[in-house]
Amino acid sequence: MTSIWGDIVTGEAEAAARRLRDGMERGVLSFPLTSFHEDGSLDPEGCRAHVAAQIATAPGAVFPACGTGEFFSLDEDEYRQVVTIAVEEAGGRLPVVAGIGYGWAQAARFARIAEEAGADALLVLPHYLVAAPQDGLVAQLEQIAARTRLPLIAYQRGQVAYTAASLRRIAAIPNVIGLKDGHSDLDRLQRLTLAAPEGFLFFNGASTAEIQARAYATVGIPAYSSAVHAFAPEIANTFFAALRDGDGKTVERLLRDFYVPLVELRDRVPGYAVSLVKAAARLRGRPVGPVRAPLTDPSTTDLADLEALLTTGLDLVGAAL
Repeated sequence: MTSIWGDIVTGEAEAAARRLRDGMERGVLSFPLTSFHEDGSLDPEGCRAHVAAQIATAPGAVFPACGTGEFFSLDEDEYRQVVTIAVEEAGGRLPVVAGIGYGWAQAARFARIAEEAGADALLVLPHYLVAAPQDGLVAQLEQIAARTRLPLIAYQRGQVAYTAASLRRIAAIPNVIGLKDGHSDLDRLQRLTLAAPEGFLFFNGASTAEIQARAYATVGIPAYSSAVHAFAPEIANTFFAALRDGDGKTVERLLRDFYVPLVELRDRVPGYAVSLVKAAARLRGRPVGPVRAPLTDPSTTDLADLEALLTTGLDLVGAAL
């Protein structure tokens, strides 16, 4: 990498980090669904309608083709379409952070596609299958970073968990700007935030992140992604505002009567972290279609419970407003 290229990368990374930081302070991070037809093929117009509806509710940033967007089931052409649609609908009004993943060689291919599509940054999802030592986790990011100008956000979840020493190393890579956490280990997180340089971004990426939002805030990580935003932005935005404004009564009512029951429903079947979100979006009339295998759509019983819970959540929001 030449010094000129390094200067360009550093400048773009700093600009992206500033935009993301500003967005994180204003709203939740939106992880839109990927729309499919009933036969399982990509539905570009459904994707466009869904992303446009998400952006209209003023999230802090939009993250297409990530976990909620079934990145793992997209081929490269479908991925290009999904990211391009998000960039077009965002129109520069908010950052677009595309998911990439697998081994570094394949991740770099997705990174090139996202860069060509106009994405502002990349979320590096955990690598495929194998456990790896800390040196390997750092090298994975180094290899990807050397092959893209786009800023990177590392995602620790599953088999990826950084030590404080590794965090210092990845933060020294010019275009690595932040970390999304899915482990919810507050001891580790506090060590990571203290090890990070000033301005390094952190956000809560736990499943149904609102459940742990208050706990994350205690270690200096108030920003979070919201799967609920994909089907009920009214609920997600009400919770975010209540948490930001110190409205503990509204926070606790939403947690007790909506979010905790949602997690209990989610935990009934593996994969429901995505399947329920998509089913709830369909209940709201969103054109997102079914999930792709190996995920499965909710059973009739679980769908009925989801519909009742959704009604409860929307009623709570009405009462809060």
